[in-house]
Amino acid sequence: MDTIINIERAVLSAILYAPSNYEEVAAFLNPKDFLYPTHKNVFEVMRECDALNLPLDEQIILQRSQGKVREEEIVEIASASPIANIEAYTKEIKEAALKRELQELANLLREKSLDSHTSSQEIMEIVEKRVSDIALGNSNGKDFIDSPTLVADTMSYLLELKNRGNEILTGVTTGFYELNDITTGFNNGDLVIIGARPSMGKTAFMLSIAQSILHTDVGVAIFSLEMPALQLMIRLLSSLSSISMQNLRRGNLNDAELEQLSICTDTMEKKELFIDDGSVLNIAQLRSKLRKLKRQHPNVGIAMIDYLQLMVGDRNQGKQIEISDISRGLKTLARELQMPIIALSQLNRELEKRDDKRPILSDLRDSGAIEQDADMILFLYRDDVYKKRADKERKARLEKEGKGADFKPEYEERDVEPAEVIVAKNRNGETKTIKIQFRKRFTRFENPNKTQEEHSDTKLDHDEIKNIISSY
Repeated sequence: MDTIINIERAVLSAILYAPSNYEEVAAFLNPKDFLYPTHKNVFEVMRECDALNLPLDEQIILQRSQGKVREEEIVEIASASPIANIEAYTKEIKEAALKRELQELANLLREKSLDSHTSSQEIMEIVEKRVSDIALGNSNGKDFIDSPTLVADTMSYLLELKNRGNEILTGVTTGFYELNDITTGFNNGDLVIIGARPSMGKTAFMLSIAQSILHTDVGVAIFSLEMPALQLMIRLLSSLSSISMQNLRRGNLNDAELEQLSICTDTMEKKELFIDDGSVLNIAQLRSKLRKLKRQHPNVGIAMIDYLQLMVGDRNQGKQIEISDISRGLKTLARELQMPIIALSQLNRELEKRDDKRPILSDLRDSGAIEQDADMILFLYRDDVYKKRADKERKARLEKEGKGADFKPEYEERDVEPAEVIVAKNRNGETKTIKIQFRKRFTRFENPNKTQEEHSDTKLDHDEIKNIISSY
């Protein structure tokens, strides 16, 4: 114990001697990683001072500690011998802290195992979460967060935003300019629901978002319960390369398109995209898989689920309660892993009976809990889908009445269709309908300023292809 206390003292002394060392230490250690209470208090005050841009010196630390640190203790820390390899000492402190947490977990496991009222499944859930928290360096205790810590964390966050130059985005990009404006992106801990009726393009919209996020070099995890991973990748490559989806599916590619596709596959190979296409998924499995993925690939910044109603619940008490449990589980997991989770959702058929078929919150299928748990609810709407359907029904009716010759189509097939993203709930911002467009041949949703001319079917040289790729 004396050895680790001496190491802690030496690291804190190195910060007092050269405050620039703080950033290197803070990248690895939290106050809870220090064994000796005084050292924990000193590092907490250092973190607060750094967030407030105050000097990291003995007098400031004494003043701001509010009696938690005594003068003789600061003198003892400051008098410790200087160290050359602060990284090695920092790792020693972290290693000791992790072992203490594992010892606490072992004691907890023994205690729970002897408790006849706790099931083995509950014990495994507790242990798995604690191990995941320890591995992520994100062990959440049950204590309140005190005011100094809240102030320090908040100031650190606000200064980070200021250093970005007042950019709109505080989370990962949505891929759509106007949507970024009113949402600031998808932020850590957010549960985002994307709802639509069948054939509106929910999966294509999700992949368009994923493609934009991957371009920012943030990793994406997709849980596809309906579509195989191979089909998702074909869709992504069609969207990225601007090669017709039909041609990709058939392998009907000329030499120029093969070259174009090769550039796009080289781009995608470098991205951190992970797809789980198992057809059965419950909250426990999702939690376990995401925790493991996050440990192995910390750069994964968002998870997407296609779609919510295909997940299975842990209780056999009806679909509504099942979806409520899943919805709450997704929100809890988003907060635990500090990442946004997007879940696609089917809408009920009631909206088909309305003249205006644009979705509203009450159209969410199976449970009002989705509306309650979600931080953001987006509805996808394409009016052309209903116009085409109405033409088809009118033609069938006229043919049945023997008046097929009288049919005149009102819907005109077009490659680029207008689409709407209806922001029906936005916990931290305004609600609004945003105009975008859907390019059917490539199953790609786009910002409306991407015109037909910018995506012509003429053959492209290498530089032009790269420019298209870099625009997503």
